[in-house]
Amino acid sequence: MVVTVRIPGSLRELTGGLRSLPVQVPDAATVGDVLDRLAAHYPELGRRIRDEQGDIRRHVNVFVGDTNVRDTHHCATRAAADSEIIILPSISGG
Repeated sequence: MVVTVRIPGSLRELTGGLRSLPVQVPDAATVGDVLDRLAAHYPELGRRIRDEQGDIRRHVNVFVGDTNVRDTHHCATRAAADSEIIILPSISGG
C-alpha cells in the first residue's frame, strides 16, 4: 500500500525540496514502518524525526490524518492504505 508523508517547510531541505513523499509499505503497516522506510531513503530526515531509541522526538508531532499518534499508540499506530501522515515540528521561541 502507499502512504503519503507530508514534509513541512523546515525539513524540505532534507528531501530535495519535496513537499510530500509517497511511501510504499506492506498492508497493516504502522507509523513506525512508514518512518523506517522514509529514513532508509532520507537518513538525516529520519534522525530529525526520531531519536536513537526509535521514539518520535519530543519536539516533533506526527499525525495520521487528524490524529496525533501521541494520543493513540505512537509508532505502533496503524497507517491505512492511502492515509496521509503529517510531520509537524514544534515551533518555539522567546
